[in-house]
Amino acid sequence: MLLRQLEYLSALAREAHFGRAAEACHVSQPALSAAIRKLEAELDVQIVQRGQRFEGFTPEGKQVLLWAHRILAEQDAMRHELASMRGGLSGMLRIGAIPTALAVASLLTTPLAEQHPQVRVSIESLSSREIVHRLAEFDLDIGITYVDGEPLGTVRVVPLYRERYLLLTPADGRFAHHQTVGWEELADTPLCMLSTVMQNRRIIDRNFAEAGVTVTPSIEADTVSAIYAHVTTLRWSSVIAHAWLHVFGVPEGLRVVPLKRPRRAHQVGLVLADREPEPMLARALLDATHQVDLQAVLDGLLQRHLT
Repeated sequence: MLLRQLEYLSALAREAHFGRAAEACHVSQPALSAAIRKLEAELDVQIVQRGQRFEGFTPEGKQVLLWAHRILAEQDAMRHELASMRGGLSGMLRIGAIPTALAVASLLTTPLAEQHPQVRVSIESLSSREIVHRLAEFDLDIGITYVDGEPLGTVRVVPLYRERYLLLTPADGRFAHHQTVGWEELADTPLCMLSTVMQNRRIIDRNFAEAGVTVTPSIEADTVSAIYAHVTTLRWSSVIAHAWLHVFGVPEGLRVVPLKRPRRAHQVGLVLADREPEPMLARALLDATHQVDLQAVLDGLLQRHLT
């Protein structure tokens, strides 16, 4: 069994198409197909369901794919460790972050870059469920997501901060000069919110439900930048997480007003696959994280905007 065969298999799972997988691996489609057939012969199992096109993996194939992801991840970890021994950590750190936490990612990656200038970072905006799935498949090194809500699987958790919720609203609107706003008061307010595939939206919907109201936003989007783009027209308001203030602040013509604290405040943190040895790139980010008190930074930012 060659590592290259496992790389072909991983690419096929990612692309779900023989031609695109071959292109990603810089080989011809016949060469990729032949390598996977050879792997099937070596393992004496059918891995791929074949028809006119790629139709998925057999049950045995799904198990082989899990081992392929694991073996390739261990190969990367070995290379990173050897590179570090030669005089400097290098490689690509793959981070998946929920949209509500993307704004603070730079507070962690900046000290990482200062300590390890040869490390490159790839950050993807993903839902919490996608992060859990891709960590399990060794397709991410680390995630930034909610750590005390929906199931995370077998992962190591490093808490970062608890979210505070604010109403971002026009400075001449009905709530602009309130000290706080109750969730139930927003029942008839035109709102722009994240879409329901995002855990942040599901948390906010539960907060509304606990206040005895159901809210239907006028606008739904899957990025924080789209939320801000609509709210700055002064036609809508939005419920935002205080972490967003780090990048987006409070645009001209708008104000932020604290929402009454819900029964439960959710925590955002780092999650990584619980395995040994711990990948060196993930370890490096954890070390950088210990230098930053994100809770204090974000709470201080919130107070500045409120005063």
